[in-house]
Amino acid sequence: MENRWSDENAAQFAEKYGKCWGEDLAMGLYVASILGADENLVLHGGGNSSVKTTHTNILGETIPAICVKASGINMAFMEPDGYTGLDLGHLRKLRSLPDLSDEAMVNEFRTHLLDGRSAAPSMETLVHVFIDKKFVDHTHPDAILALSNQTGGRRLLEEAMGEGVVLLPYSPPGFKLAKAVAGALDRHPAARAIVLMQHGLITWGETAQESYQTTVELVESAERYLRKHARNPLVPRLFTSLQEAGERFRKIAPMVRGLLARPTGSPDHPWERFIVQPLINRDILDLVDSEQGREIALTPPLTSDHLIRTKAYYLWIDQPEWDDLDRLRQQFSVALDDYASAYDTYLDKYATAMPPGVERMDSRPRVILVPGLGALCAGKDVAASTIVRDIAAHTLAVKAQIAAMGTYQGMEESDLFHMEYRPLQHNKLHGAALLPLARTVALVTGAAGAIGSGITQELLEQGCHVAVTDLEGEPLTRLVEELKVSFGARVMGVPLDITDRASVTGGFAAVIRAWGGIDLFILNAGIAHVAALSDLSLESFRELEKINIEGMLIMLSESGRLLKFQATGGDIVMVSTKNVFAPGARFGAYSATKAAGHQLARIASQEFAEFDVRVNMVAPDAVFSHGARRSGLWTAIGPDRMNARGLSPEGLEEYYRNRNLLKARVTARHVAKAVLYFATRQTPTTGATIPVDGGLPDATPR
Repeated sequence: MENRWSDENAAQFAEKYGKCWGEDLAMGLYVASILGADENLVLHGGGNSSVKTTHTNILGETIPAICVKASGINMAFMEPDGYTGLDLGHLRKLRSLPDLSDEAMVNEFRTHLLDGRSAAPSMETLVHVFIDKKFVDHTHPDAILALSNQTGGRRLLEEAMGEGVVLLPYSPPGFKLAKAVAGALDRHPAARAIVLMQHGLITWGETAQESYQTTVELVESAERYLRKHARNPLVPRLFTSLQEAGERFRKIAPMVRGLLARPTGSPDHPWERFIVQPLINRDILDLVDSEQGREIALTPPLTSDHLIRTKAYYLWIDQPEWDDLDRLRQQFSVALDDYASAYDTYLDKYATAMPPGVERMDSRPRVILVPGLGALCAGKDVAASTIVRDIAAHTLAVKAQIAAMGTYQGMEESDLFHMEYRPLQHNKLHGAALLPLARTVALVTGAAGAIGSGITQELLEQGCHVAVTDLEGEPLTRLVEELKVSFGARVMGVPLDITDRASVTGGFAAVIRAWGGIDLFILNAGIAHVAALSDLSLESFRELEKINIEGMLIMLSESGRLLKFQATGGDIVMVSTKNVFAPGARFGAYSATKAAGHQLARIASQEFAEFDVRVNMVAPDAVFSHGARRSGLWTAIGPDRMNARGLSPEGLEEYYRNRNLLKARVTARHVAKAVLYFATRQTPTTGATIPVDGGLPDATPR
């Protein structure tokens, strides 16, 4: 492994955090950051770090304290408040108890926080408390798990680790494990580390560097041992190229995503969808294409930390029929049903042991392994599916290492259940309530303009994953960069020309490769032109026709085809215009072509309803900007409208405000709220138009 310790960086942490938080915590934070940066040690909130120090309370008394990483915090990006401070003196006394339930343990943590506002500490807090060393680090190194999780693992670890390392059999995290660790150290006071079988590594030291260096040395020893004893590397039966695997994922991901979706029983929101990401690399392909792939993959997880993310077992698709999509759909459907049945049977077996208040998880797999493709990884959102993907990648790589030298040995089924349905584990999954569009993927055309950017922002604020599309160029690039600051991985930019079918299908493919499918299409792209009919050239009309009619047709046909294939319904919302109902002089090309596009959307509402796709329209009046982003349409036609009425730019906006009944300034946010009404399916409506114009009697849909 890479030794990431740097005296210079450690000094920077001491300088940055030492004055306010103390040097002890600053050094603990530095080690946590370099441990968390190594995905071969911890993944997505796994692992733990603590430091013992002192605390001065409100009475001015100095008491011993422990600062331990809060539950679920990612060490790689942790700030000082990612540690939770507790009364060390009190917690040490808990060792005298013969037993302590999770509920009682958590209560002791809560009643002995140094700051009542702190996040919940790790369930492994008492392990850190009972180790009488200043700095304690707990990781899940791939190399050590590759030795502990196989038949004869104890012998292998003894040979690889050498003297001074205590080996403990698997025990679920919590009070019993903490007592076992303390007892082991009583028997081996000179020990420098503990390996928890099928769990991970614990190291310690009087300095942060000492604890970290021990981790580095032991992991390197395990890596050397693995390299030396790997005798039977995987040999694939066939060779699948990365390109072919990626194309297969693009081809089937919407179908699989649809089959994974869970029925809800709600007529307006009938499906609970997943985000699906691919796991495709050379190692994964060689594994799924090998003779041993199925046997290797369908074994319990490496460590109990992964259970709530990936479930105990993956799904394997035997002999996929790549040349027959109907047959392939049937294969996936049957395999998913069989998996669900087996999962329900497993839960029924342990029904009497289900903790009160803990709900059964859905019976869908999180990882699907497919020969000739790799893996499909599912989660409630892109953050969850990324965690699943990364854990699966490391898990399968370690299992392949084990297969090269021995036989995998995972946790017992009863241990799997008790960890998967442990309330303290489930608490990690229950953050803030899901937003209305959290499981939805949307594609917005013409997103770099005023209305498009306003709609995009609204969708993102409602939890949606949004593919921001427009013509390639600086406006699109800048918008995506701005949105990623607030919404991160839920935003992707996709250059797309709606008049080019190849560009459209390529744009859809890019979204599918990222998130597995698309549920919501916002058809906003369009252009305008000002000219009296007597002066309107055929070339100018055809330019609008190509975008406002042909582009609309391409988007409707391609989105309808995708949604039908995905088979979980969906929504299409067209941004129309008040000019469809109340056309204006010198605006004939725009009014006519937008009316044609509007009519195509109404026809789509009839044709797509049979597979639960709703098609609706919003018809705004003039929207001049969204924040600093000016409307491209009004940049083009504004000068003509100002000249015709003898108005300034400000006067033009005032003119449009005063002509509606409510005297309202119509904004991009108003249009976005109308789109949101349809996107969240507030009523069983299709083929309808919402005017967003402040009240224009002539433009009211009849």
